[in-house]
Amino acid sequence: MRKAIIIATVLASGLWVGWCSGQVSSRASAAPRPVTPRGPLPAAEQEVVDRFREARTSVVYLTSLALQQDLFSLDVQTVATGSGSGFIWDEEGHVVTNFHVIEEAQEVEVALADGSRHRARLVGVAPEKDLAVLQIQTRGLKLRPIPLGTSAELQVGQSVLAIGNPFGLDQTLTRGVVSALGREIQSATRRKISGVIQTDAAINPGNSGGPLLDSAGRLIGVNTAIHSTSGSSAGIGFAVPVDTVNRIVPQLISKGRAASADLGFDPLPPSWAATLEAPPKGVIVGRVRRGGPADRAGLQGLTRQGLRYALGDVIVAVNGKPVKDMDQLLDLVEAEPPGARVQLEVQRQGRRLQLPLGP
Repeated sequence: MRKAIIIATVLASGLWVGWCSGQVSSRASAAPRPVTPRGPLPAAEQEVVDRFREARTSVVYLTSLALQQDLFSLDVQTVATGSGSGFIWDEEGHVVTNFHVIEEAQEVEVALADGSRHRARLVGVAPEKDLAVLQIQTRGLKLRPIPLGTSAELQVGQSVLAIGNPFGLDQTLTRGVVSALGREIQSATRRKISGVIQTDAAINPGNSGGPLLDSAGRLIGVNTAIHSTSGSSAGIGFAVPVDTVNRIVPQLISKGRAASADLGFDPLPPSWAATLEAPPKGVIVGRVRRGGPADRAGLQGLTRQGLRYALGDVIVAVNGKPVKDMDQLLDLVEAEPPGARVQLEVQRQGRRLQLPLGP
């Protein structure tokens, strides 16, 4: 019996030693598996990679700064109060972003793609279009302005790229398509921004002010808002169209503000249309200010006849383009060169009249 136990023990020991030897040998021979070559990227993927590499140097990371006093030491410190995105407009160091990104900032710091940081000065703002222009010193910098496209030729279904700094994560790329055109969103002044681009490219907090690009890498819009119940991307983002940006930004650079049209009359609320038996769409002319553009053009406003009000003119088109409300009327007039005359089409007592409106 004892002999059998000894033999079993010796055999077990041999098996253990052999297994351990095998394990040591296996570990000694283990090595990383070879990488399988994948070959070149498909043309569509490579195009996106190339567009991102080209555009990323034009995109900047903005940090809003404010001065705060420590409650105990009473020292004044600069602290970050928010962040967003922007892009290089020209070689003079102008940076375009959203107005709401820098609205409450006392100072703004601009981080370029190379990691360098620069304090910026505010050049001009257009709250009614949610646009702002900053400027950084260009000494020693080689800036790449972002290429411009046009929003007039966009089609639903086109591929788009968005680059920005969502949640503070800089140089982030998202892809999508143009989901819809001609949307309207409300600005900080409560005036509607018309012609807005809708996209399903992921837009999150921090993307605001960043560029929306077409598949050629051209700017077609400035990402400005999202529609979401959670505060994160729900696949519905909005961008101010580049044609509006390209009209407003030069005005902000040269004058610090965008030209606004004073038509010389006060419009009535659309809710008055039913009471006055006015067309459901159009701008009801209320009080015409004496000596103003509307007065010189011959526009007639609301008049009182005894206990009743009599409808005057209702503006239904500008230069042949239909008008549905005052915001759209202002957009069409302001889209013309400064000092240009526009042709108003008005409805007056059942007739259609053409009236030239000038400065």
